[in-house]
This record gives sequence, structure tokens and C-alpha cells, in this order.
Amino acid sequence: MQVAVVTFDGFNELDSFIASALINRCRKDGLEAFITTPTPVVTSLNGVEVTGQRPIGFVSEADVVLIGSGVRTRDVVADGELLSMLPLDPSRQLIGSQCSGALVLAHLGLLDGMPACADMTSRPFVEARGVTVLDAPFHSRGNVATAGGCLASQYLATWVITRTLGEDAARGVLDYVAPVGEQRETVERGLRAVRAGELALRAGG
Repeated sequence: MQVAVVTFDGFNELDSFIASALINRCRKDGLEAFITTPTPVVTSLNGVEVTGQRPIGFVSEADVVLIGSGVRTRDVVADGELLSMLPLDPSRQLIGSQCSGALVLAHLGLLDGMPACADMTSRPFVEARGVTVLDAPFHSRGNVATAGGCLASQYLATWVITRTLGEDAARGVLDYVAPVGEQRETVERGLRAVRAGELALRAGG
């Protein structure tokens, strides 16, 4: 199973790297994440240059697509050609967004009729698209999830691992990366963040 972590110019390092690093703890189980970029090299909001591992066209074949955030997301959604390179399909893909990535999902029509999570800076722009933004770090419905706040990227990764490999796999990853002495609370907080969406999915909501 392959995960495209879509990363645009001006990206937030925490958003793209935390999610991809946690997911890649599951390589041995067949789940692997790739930094996916519209150009060969993208530069973060702090000036870190990163070479993409996969081109943007990879989103069409990925099993999971996570849209990262950054300081240029409004430029992204204003670029019709770039948006056309994101033919996302929740009927066959897990799709998630981090912070301002929710604005991309909104423009693609993937948040119609469902609330979302976003960071405080992005919130008014997402709401301007008619989407209700929750005062929460994570929300999912079916195959679409959104996370708000940089460190909520751990919840997005936990959701992906839980949906693809199961809760035990997610528990193992969170336990490994948790601060020493805080393993139990870190694991339970991460799993608790995604369980509400999972319950709704099993109920057909």
C-alpha cells in the first residue's frame, strides 16, 4: 500500500515529515509513504529544500493521499492546472488533509456536507468555502479525514495506519515514538482521536 504525502512549495515541515515518518515505520508491513511534489524540488516555509520522492502524478495510483499544508496553499487552490493534477477518489482511496490542506479538499469538492479540521490561520478561508470548521484536532468520515494543528499530523498518520493495518499496528508505532514515560497516554490519545470516525464508518455514517 502506497501513500502520497502531497507537499507543495512553502510547505510546513512538521506536517509532511511527521506523517510520512510515522507511516514509514510500517514499511515491513507493506505500507510506505512518499513525499510527492508538483516540481522536482520544493522549498519549505523555513527555506529547507526537499527533492520529491514521487511526482504529482503518483496521486492517481496511491492507495492513500495526504494533502500537506503550507504558506502558499491559497496559491495552490487558485491554480486550476495544479488542482487538475489531483484527481482524488474517495471511493478507492483514503484521503486526508493537514491544516490548510483542508482548503484544497474543499476546492476539490471533497468536504461537501461534512465538517473539517484546520489550523487557526486557515480556518476563515476554509469556512469561506461553506465548510464548518471544528474546534478539534482531527475528524474523519468514511474515507476522508482532516487534521488541524501541526502536531495533529500524528493523528492523521494514526488514522492511515489504523485503516490499512489495524489498531495494533498504530499502537506499536505510537508506543515507539512516544516521549519516554508517556507511552501509554500518547498511544491512547492518538487512538482516541481516530476512534470516533471509525465508529461512524462501521455504522455506515
